[in-house]
Amino acid sequence: MSEAVTRNATTHPGLLASLDPLLREWLPRQRWFAGKGRPVTGFSLVAATELLPPTAKQGLYHLLVRAHQPLTLGSPPHPGDCYQLLIGVREALPPRLAPALIGHVEEGPLAGQTVYEALHDSRPAELLLEAVRSQARIGGLRFDRDPHQEIRDGLVPRVMTAEQSNSSIVYGDTFILKLLRRIVPGTNPDLELPLALAQEGCPRVPAPTGWLRAELSGESYVLGVLQPFVQGASDGWELALRELAKSEDFSAEARSLGRATAEVHTALARALPTATIGHTQLQPLVEGMIERLEAAAQAVPALRPHAPGLRSAFTAMADLAAEGRTWTAQRIHGDLHLGQCLRSPAGQWSLIDFEGEPSKPLAERRMPQPTARDIAGMLRSFDYAAHSADQPVPGWADACRAAYCSGYAEVSGVDPRTDPVLLRAYETDKAIYEVVYEARHRPDWLPVPMAAIEGYVTTDLI
Repeated sequence: MSEAVTRNATTHPGLLASLDPLLREWLPRQRWFAGKGRPVTGFSLVAATELLPPTAKQGLYHLLVRAHQPLTLGSPPHPGDCYQLLIGVREALPPRLAPALIGHVEEGPLAGQTVYEALHDSRPAELLLEAVRSQARIGGLRFDRDPHQEIRDGLVPRVMTAEQSNSSIVYGDTFILKLLRRIVPGTNPDLELPLALAQEGCPRVPAPTGWLRAELSGESYVLGVLQPFVQGASDGWELALRELAKSEDFSAEARSLGRATAEVHTALARALPTATIGHTQLQPLVEGMIERLEAAAQAVPALRPHAPGLRSAFTAMADLAAEGRTWTAQRIHGDLHLGQCLRSPAGQWSLIDFEGEPSKPLAERRMPQPTARDIAGMLRSFDYAAHSADQPVPGWADACRAAYCSGYAEVSGVDPRTDPVLLRAYETDKAIYEVVYEARHRPDWLPVPMAAIEGYVTTDLI
């Protein structure tokens, strides 16, 4: 193990005040900003770390900044989301960094300087990998690594452009560093679960090579995870759409993906505690589903005529529990869909991005849950893919759903379709979420989950 590099970090007073007017304009435009639709009224500094010495030709600041915004009607008090920023400082930007511009600082300690998103600059990106390799300690930042995995130098970094809620840098097709953007204190499942799976020897999830944390006021924040990059891999969503465009059958891939999902679930059940859900434990879960349905019906009028039928999907699960039925809960992926899966050129599927739904509290994301939640997310993803095709392929989604469940049963020994009440409840809950999302962000897509909703209240789910 290489010896940790420790260096004190200094920050200029007034740094955030000088950046404030620029961040108010720039931050809401970022794809990973969670508070869209509400103005930013101010910032507070959680932590600031200068990553390059003051004598360097350019500056580099790691910031944890809390953005303050007006609360929505009926929402509980909230201190504001905390974001991780990597701010570069130069006198002027070269043309290659023009898309990374944040703005020109007019006053304060950086007056006259140009600030930009530093992930797009090779030198700051290289510095992050070097910090992981050397296990650096800079201010409150902690860079750690698996000593059994080699991190060689000379890997050329490039920023990935397809992500929504976080940012990633690929180093020479060897590693990928995922930097979390919205930061909360505590154990983040995006590091916790891959580490647990690596200890179980599960090959379906790339084992973490390194990770970045912040230790602040007695609390730990996971900031990023470095993992092997699956070179030449196909994103499950893009692969499905390509096959659809050619009217090709995808059921063999869906079956393999079902097997991969079951391998991950069984490994997680071995690695981490499980729980039994009975009538008492199920009650708050069902109440939460009903509350989400009622809120969705208020937000999307098209949902209201179907609300009684949808509610029955949840009460049917409660009725089974009242009769003495129990279910096993365990740690799961938490946000599983085709876009969270990679297929290697050799045909092996991997699951990635174990962060869960970032909008949900961390404690909720780390709770044991029935595996049906992950399975329902994937079944809904097949439906979305089928509706995304330029030319519909009859029966495509149904074939994928059946093959996925069969593949899952081959490994787990349990076919998800043998518990239709549980699966229906989770798939209904997912579709209701989709209705609200599409109504707010992509109205043209609203017919996709609405078609599923209409099917749920008139026919059996599977």
